[in-house]
Amino acid sequence: GSRLRQEDFPPRIVEHPSFFFVSKGEPATLNCKAEGSFFFTIEWYKDGERVETDKDFFFSHRMLLPSGSLFFLRIFFLRKSRPDEGVYVCVARNFFLEAVSHNASLEVASK
Repeated sequence: GSRLRQEDFPPRIVEHPSFFFVSKGEPATLNCKAEGSFFFTIEWYKDGERVETDKDFFFSHRMLLPSGSLFFLRIFFLRKSRPDEGVYVCVARNFFLEAVSHNASLEVASK
C-alpha cells in the first residue's frame, strides 16, 4: 500500500478573519482558526509584513491567542499614522505546506 506523507495533510483555515472597524484605544480581535492532521503554526501578516506578537516582543500590544486569533490590547491611532490599520491574513503552516486566510481589513475610527 501507499504510505501517508505529512505533505498529504496540509492545514486548512476553518474560520477566516473578516473586516473589522474599531475605535482608537479599544481592544480588538481578528479571528482565525485552522485544522490539520499534523502540527502546524499560525502567523499573522499585515500588508505583507509579519506581525510581531507578545511571543516575539514582550512589550507588543498584540497577542496570538491559543485559537490562532490575533488580539490587540488597544488599537493605536497617532496623529500622522494608524499603525494597526491595514490588511491582515493569517497563515497556518506545517513543515511542507501552508494555508492562507482571506484578507481582512482593520480600519480605525478617529473618534
